[in-house]
Amino acid sequence: MVGKVDGPLNPYAARLPVPRGYTSRRLHPASWLSHQVPGSRSHRRGLRVRLHPGHGARLLALPYELAWATTWMHEANSMIAPVVGLPADLPVIEWPELFAKDPDGLYWKTRPLLEWAAGRPFAWVDDMITDLDRAHVAAHHDAPALLLRIHPRRGLREGDFAELTRWAEALGPRTP
Repeated sequence: MVGKVDGPLNPYAARLPVPRGYTSRRLHPASWLSHQVPGSRSHRRGLRVRLHPGHGARLLALPYELAWATTWMHEANSMIAPVVGLPADLPVIEWPELFAKDPDGLYWKTRPLLEWAAGRPFAWVDDMITDLDRAHVAAHHDAPALLLRIHPRRGLREGDFAELTRWAEALGPRTP
């Protein structure tokens, strides 16, 4: 299973400053810092990130091999993993170019993610997945794939964990 930080793990659009069960941190990921004015207040304070300390255990309990599919890249292992309870050495998908424009209007992660999956079944958890991405994966990936869009206002919820479990169980003894 591949997943993103912002949206699924960090419900950045939440209406509450800190949703129930979450903790708030100020972090300084390189991809975010590169878009800030050096020395500015936001640059010094860092990005507010809301994380649920119980999500790591829930994700580890799923029958998946986990990997990061995020602009946080390897910093997800050092900044996010310890807060949510994930190991600090999860595989990271290396993006050829962050936020690249796709000629067909796909989400910029879709094509590199299919290359990474290399014909294996996979589940992708992200807040930016569209119907266009789903159609592209269905047409260009022969193995089963679950593209689970998470609303960035809510983050991962009970129903999402249930859907991930059902999908993996339906695959049988193989794990994505």
